[in-house]
Amino acid sequence: MDSVPKKRKSVSRRAFIQSVSGGAVGAGVVSRLLGKEPRPRPTGPGELEVFEKKRISFTVNGRKVILDAEPRETLLQVLRERLRLTGAKRVCNRGECGGCTVLLNGRTVYACHLLAVQADGADVLTVEGLASGDKLHPVQQAFIDKDGYQCGFCTPGFLLASVGLLAKNKQPTFDEIRAGLAGNICRCGNYQKIYAAVGAAAEVLRRG
Repeated sequence: MDSVPKKRKSVSRRAFIQSVSGGAVGAGVVSRLLGKEPRPRPTGPGELEVFEKKRISFTVNGRKVILDAEPRETLLQVLRERLRLTGAKRVCNRGECGGCTVLLNGRTVYACHLLAVQADGADVLTVEGLASGDKLHPVQQAFIDKDGYQCGFCTPGFLLASVGLLAKNKQPTFDEIRAGLAGNICRCGNYQKIYAAVGAAAEVLRRG
């Protein structure tokens, strides 16, 4: 008498979809059904870390901040929406206008193009942290003295870019000032007075 061949175990389409819909549990079930164990989340060097929120710590204008940041949050969003530091402006939101310029460890960056998690452990300076009490930073005072602003909307970005420039070059030429501020746009076209203000601030800083 011939033996009846045993039926191979198969996974129905319904069972497969139901297992997938179970999220992480479903993924484990599917992996076992397919004879594969689920892979762990990558954690090695050069591999992408996957997280929903990450606790970060950084210093903003001399004050330490600790918060849970989402992977999609930019530094600009955190500064404006969570820390209420609205000097950095959200304008083009694509790293072209300089309205969101801040200093990160002394380097000028566009806060709209930097993820908040990338600022973990860093020192951030915004326009709100330039003055020392009632005493304005020399760059701020020079912008007032030389009428380096009009509507004022782009001024915070220009101030931070100017501070960053003068930290690297204490005696910039006119062309160096112009090149150093090329990443910032003034909608009023007040460039000549802005450049004059930066030159005047450079003189003050050199005198100490």
